Parts: sequence; structure tokens; C-alpha cells
Amino acid sequence: MLGSLSLLAATPFAFRSFSPSSNNNRFLSSATNHQIAKQLATESGRGSQKLLRRHVFPVYRKVSYGSPISAVMTDDSSTVTTSEEDTQNIGILDIDSALRPFKDHFQYRIKKYVDQKNLFENYEGGLEEFAKGYLRFGFNREEDGIVYREWAPAAQEAQVVGDFNGWDGSNHKMEKNEFGVWSIKIPDSEGNPAIPHNSRVKFRFKHGDGVWVDRIPAWIKYATVDPTRFGAPYDGVHWDPPPSERYEFKYPRPPKPKAPRIYEAHVGMSSSEPRINSYREFADDVLPRIQANNYNTVQLMAVMEHSYYASFGYHVTSFFSVSSRSGTPEDLKYLIDKAHSLGLQVLMDVVHSHASNNVTDGLNGFDVGQSSQESYFHTGERGYHKLWDSRLFNYGNWEVLRFLLSNLRWWLEEFKFDGFRFDGVTSMLYHHHGINMPFTGDYNEYFSEATDVDAVVYLMLANSLINSILPDATVIAEDVSGMPGLGRPVSEGGIGFDYRLAMAIPDKWIDYLKNKNDKEWSMTDLSCSLTNRRYTEKCISYAESHDQSIVGDKTIAFFLMDKEMYSGMSCLTDASPTIDRGIALHKMIHFITMALGGEGYLNFMGNEFGHPEWIDFPREGNGWSYEMCRRQWTLVDTDHLRYKFMNAFDRAMNALDDKFSFLSSTKQIVSCTDEENKVIVFERGDLVFVFNFHPENTYDGYKVGCDLPGKYRVALDSDAWEFGGHGRVGHDVDHFTSPEGIPGVPETNFNNRPNSFKVLSPARTCVVYYKVDESVEETNGINVISVSETLEMDASKQKNAEESAILVDHGDKENPQETTDRDTASFDEELQKDGAKQESIEEPAASVLDKKIVGSKLDEPEVEEMEDRTPDD
Repeated sequence: MLGSLSLLAATPFAFRSFSPSSNNNRFLSSATNHQIAKQLATESGRGSQKLLRRHVFPVYRKVSYGSPISAVMTDDSSTVTTSEEDTQNIGILDIDSALRPFKDHFQYRIKKYVDQKNLFENYEGGLEEFAKGYLRFGFNREEDGIVYREWAPAAQEAQVVGDFNGWDGSNHKMEKNEFGVWSIKIPDSEGNPAIPHNSRVKFRFKHGDGVWVDRIPAWIKYATVDPTRFGAPYDGVHWDPPPSERYEFKYPRPPKPKAPRIYEAHVGMSSSEPRINSYREFADDVLPRIQANNYNTVQLMAVMEHSYYASFGYHVTSFFSVSSRSGTPEDLKYLIDKAHSLGLQVLMDVVHSHASNNVTDGLNGFDVGQSSQESYFHTGERGYHKLWDSRLFNYGNWEVLRFLLSNLRWWLEEFKFDGFRFDGVTSMLYHHHGINMPFTGDYNEYFSEATDVDAVVYLMLANSLINSILPDATVIAEDVSGMPGLGRPVSEGGIGFDYRLAMAIPDKWIDYLKNKNDKEWSMTDLSCSLTNRRYTEKCISYAESHDQSIVGDKTIAFFLMDKEMYSGMSCLTDASPTIDRGIALHKMIHFITMALGGEGYLNFMGNEFGHPEWIDFPREGNGWSYEMCRRQWTLVDTDHLRYKFMNAFDRAMNALDDKFSFLSSTKQIVSCTDEENKVIVFERGDLVFVFNFHPENTYDGYKVGCDLPGKYRVALDSDAWEFGGHGRVGHDVDHFTSPEGIPGVPETNFNNRPNSFKVLSPARTCVVYYKVDESVEETNGINVISVSETLEMDASKQKNAEESAILVDHGDKENPQETTDRDTASFDEELQKDGAKQESIEEPAASVLDKKIVGSKLDEPEVEEMEDRTPDD
């Protein structure tokens, strides 16, 4: 989201930093916080990174649950303080010695984190109990009635109103306790709940000006809007279905993958028709596509309720509610269960960096001019994001922490999500929110009064909570600044994320596609941009995401082929030079990003097959049209269109990682960046990758270095016919290595590699080679084949598997019409009706791809560090 909302991305050299944060404004005033932070700003240094050394904080005595809801943190003598020793041994400082000048900063941050956890132990029964707020706040069943609680300390009087009482709250007045929490118990009527399931409710309160206002309950679990009324406000809905209507999960969570291959998706815009798609349609129609392309993780955008559809789900109005546009909470559970049945993990794009500015249907409606300690948000400029037009949370507030931490637990436990992608983390980490801040990698940019310590400690608490509830969770940070330690465990003094998004990579590709001709592409610059990350902190690489697809921007496919995509994508005619170049580079850009850019990979829905044009949500400026807010699956499903080639290659490169696990390998060595010939050669795991970006030159007998001696064969070839290539590379050729130089003396080797072999490298192609296990081959007579050949042979198997997993509609399927020179890729018409539906979730789909690929994988060395690049390189 940050990239699309004018937050400046870091330069490639930004990935060398770290920062502190406070989480308790009750201990320190903002002025005191500012002074302490100023004292902590010190000179930075630079140093090489070392192998990880784990540091574990002491385990503190668990205090039994004591007091009721605490709205204010108090400095209590019972609080367990952090000893000097606890904050002296900070593991992250052993990883990166350049962080040692900022030791005071880390000590301050860690002390606030530990103190906060101890307060939870003393007053709430611990962090995990504290994060069960949804069992106490909002509407809950308790002893023959419904109890409703709402934190609104600024309210003078309060009532609950809704369909159940004719919107007259005179008989349902609420009581306020000393912590600003309003509550009421509504007894059952004749054995039935007084508030019926799926009926509308609101919180009505009077503020200081004597004005009564109606607001959607903050903890409401469903919210809807009247679709027949233009601009109608949302209503809270009491969601408590009877057992017969509740969805019961049938499938366990799949194991956490070694490396996530993420399919980023927006359910609403996933239909091929110009309308909003449903959770169940996405589950039945789109999830099988994702599985077929060998992704192992789905990342869902826009799950939390947001009244403005065009916000892409980032202006959240109801944090505990699923987006009602696509269905009910039970429908979303069906989707997640179906994904689990297909072996797919499901991550949620969670937005805790800000909230919608809406008053009538959002949290902002609870802000009636009170102080920050009585509000979800900071007051004044600190509580408002001027670029996003949204409110900013006060992460030092006890009830805000309860609300946000409970929100995470709610999605994990109620809906069985497998983790999160935290949006807008850069905005959280700094008081300047990253606005007009071109991060350079200077450590002083991360450790100063600009750091929001409250937010940093909240993120540490959030990751600690997630890992304690679901140890196999995957948690990703969207951060453009490159803060050091963001991706290290909390126990080491880090913030605790598993991965950060490598956000500089798509910016690099956009720069090249916009501003450089093919012969100006620098192999060294590309290689440095793809590998320039903190070695001990994992990244999710991506060539493009939803940010690059929105109106005003272009996808990579559209940058490459532009208007020729309207007329040149038919296989019935020869490809033009533009189309031939576009498809070739589309495959290469995505694959080198995956193979060299991180420890995981992400693709946005539709980009795997080069979806044309852009995304434009319905708005006044386009006549409220959904035409550009959909995915045209017919393009890739139509056999005579070239989109199928890019899709097949996407499937193959994911299958390659399935077989060889190169993404999770710590062995990553770039041995050649040949500027004259436009070639990059590198090893990932035991695979050898050769990328030839030259627009014209083919090299026969091109020498490439490698680690292990032996026989190598083609594992994946972007130039294969089934990927829309020209079939210039032979897949039945054995490549035997030759020793280079003196063993153990790298300077005598070829490109610092002890062995080499020669290959054919056609222009604009990438070819991957694997080492054949000759002993297994000779003993068992195994027929070793390449990924490309396997996928081609299994095309019929895949088709049969898809048919076995899909129920075809009773109506006849239309035959694709003959194409003309102009209309083959028209985006205004459906070329072929997609009438297929996935079978019921009770019968999970069969595997859509035979995963046998190439030979046998050798064990990887335990550790082989990739080149550590610094800003000075």
C-alpha cells in the first residue's frame, strides 16, 4: 500500500538499519518521550554481519488474573522490572556490530516491551489472555443473556439500539465503570436471545456537547449496508448464527512451507464478470487455479470491512468484521477451509497502521474531541495521516493495545488464518511516517527521536502473541525503510517478523522499463538490487504487486507490450518483435526476481499470465463501472492466445522450487555479471541459473562456473516451446564439468568457482541446470527429465485432474470464435465462457500437477553465505 500512496521507497542500500519504540505513554509524557529519544540518538557505524546467535529473555513468573479491565497503566510496585543484565545481552548486536552505538536505544525499547508484558501478567493474566478481548467486549452470550460492552470514556450517557428494540434505547441504557467501559446485560426472552441473529444494532451515546450520536460498535463482528440506497451508512449486525448455520472447519492447517510462494488476491475483483465476486465463488473457481500454478500460500486483501471499496481494503471501518460485499463470516470460513484442503496456507492483509477517517461507520466516530488517552487515536497532527486522509492509532494506550492484539487473535482463531501481512509498517515505525523520507541506509535514520517507540513495542507484542498462539504462523512486514532487526526474533531484540517485503525491487524494474533501452540494462546493478538485503533477515521478493496494477500505473506486461496486447496475442499469427520481446522479458523478470531476490516470492492475481491494462475500482470518475475491476480469466483459458505461455512458465518456476527448494537455501552465489554480453550467472542451492538479457546475441559454448563437479542437465528453460519460446536449447544434452584452478584457492578458479561447464545461451532466455545424481541414475535406470518436458507431458494429466475436481455447468460451453487480426485479445469481450465450478469442499480436488520434475536433489551445505553488500559497494 505504501508504494501506491506516495510513501518514498528506500534505495537499494537502505537495508542496513534498526530502531526503537515505546509502548507506554502512561509512564512517560510525550515531551519526556521526546527527550529520552533525543538522548538515545548516537553516532552510527558500519560493520559486517555475522552468523546468528540466539539470545533468550528470562522467563518471568506468571501472575494470576487479578483486576478488572484496566484503562490506565499505573506504575505499580508489583511490576517486575528488567534487570541490567536482561538489557545488556542483546542478541541482535552480536549479529550486526554496527548497531552497538545504539545499544541504549535497544535497551530502552526492550525494557518497555518487558515492562508492558509484566503489566499484562499483573493485571490481565498475561498477553494471551489480554488478547481475548473479543470474548468480553462487543456482544457476547453470558448466562441466559447477551452482554454488550464498549470502551467510550468520552461518552456522558450510552444506550444500545437496534431492530430488537425499534431503535429506542430508553429501556436499554448502559452503565459506565471507572475505566470508561459501558456495559449492559439484555436477558433472553422466553428462552430466545433478545437480539436476534443477523439483526442490526448500534451504540448510541451522548458526548460533552449534549449531542446524541449513533455509531457502529467497535467490536462488531459483521456490518452491512443497504444496497438499494446510494451512500447509505453501514449498520452493525449482531452475528451469532445457530449451530446448524455455523460453518465447521473440516481440514487442518497445512504445514508451514519452507519458503512461501504467495498468490496475492482480492476476492471482490476476482470474477471474470464486471461485478463483485463472493468468498464461495473465489473458493470454488480461483483457488484451484492457484493450486494448479504450484503456489503454497494465498494472501487475501480487503478482508476487514471497509466502506469505501476503492480503498483496496486499506481504509478499514470495522476491524472484527469481514467485508460484507463478498459474503458472510461463514462464507469466508468456507474459503479458508477450502484453501487448507488444497494444501494452501492463507495469510490476511491486516491493517493496523491506520483507520478510516469515516465518522458514521468507523472507529473515528468514537472520537468526539477527547484526549488521546481516552481515544483510539492520537490527537492533532500526530493522529492524522495527511497523505492517506486517515486516523493514526495511539499504540501506547491500554485499550488500543487490547483492541489490536485481540483483533489478531480473532482472525487466527475464529477464521483459521495462517498468518498476516502487516500493511503500512513504515508509517507505524516513524513519527514522520516515511513521508518524503528517502531512506539511505544510514543507521541514524532508524534510531532517533523520529522513531515511534510505542509502535515498535506494539509490533513486538503482536509478533510475540502470534507466535505463541500459532508457532507455524507466517508474518510479513510491508516496510520500505529497511529497518534492521525488523525480521529478527523478539528474543534477540528484533521486532519479530518472519519476512519483510523487498519493496525496492519492483521500483527497479519500473525504472528500467520506463527509462532504459535493453542494451542499457546493467547486469551488476540488477544483481546488486536483487541481492542487497540483510543476510540474516528474510525477504519476500516480487516484480509487481497490486501497487503496480492500479489506475495510473502499468503492469510489467503492459509496459512491455502496451497496445500490441490488443491485437498481437493470437497464436494463429506470428508474434511481432514487441510481443516476442515482451513475453520473453516477462518470464525473465519474474523468474530472476524469484530466484535471486529473496527467501520467498509473491505474485499478484493475474500477473502470472500477463494480465493487461490496469485496475480501476468503481468511482464517480469512471461512471461507477466494474469493467476494469475484474480478472479476465478467459484470456489465459483460451488456447489460441499467448497468455497461456506466461502462465505455464509461472507454474513451472513454482514447480522448480517445489522440487529443489532453492528459495529456502542459504547458498546464493552470483558468479558472473557480464556487462558486455548481458549475462548473469548464479547458484541458488545446487541449481545453476543462466540469464541472457542481450536482445540479439546467442552464445554457444558460454562458460559458467559452478560449485559441484559432475554432469548437469536442463531443469527449466524459458525458451521451450510450451512457454512461447523458440526451442533453441536441447534438453537431452549432458553438460560435464571441468575443474578450474587449484582446489581451495578461489583466485585461481573460474569466476571464483572450482568447476565449470559450457552451455548454449540464446538471447532473452533463462535456463536452469541441475546436477544429475549419476549413482542413482545408473543403479535404478531412472528416466531423468526436465521441468519443461514434464509439464508438457503432464498437460493431459492436469486437464483430467482439473476435470475431476470441477463440476461443469449443465449448459453447453461456447466454442471459442475464430479470431481476426484485431479482435484476438479484445478486453471488452469474453472470448470463452468459464462455466466451471469446483466440487463441494467435502471432496477436495485431486492434485492438478504431477510434481515429479528432475533427477534427485543433493543435500545442501549447512551454511554458505551470499555476498554481503554494503552501501559502499
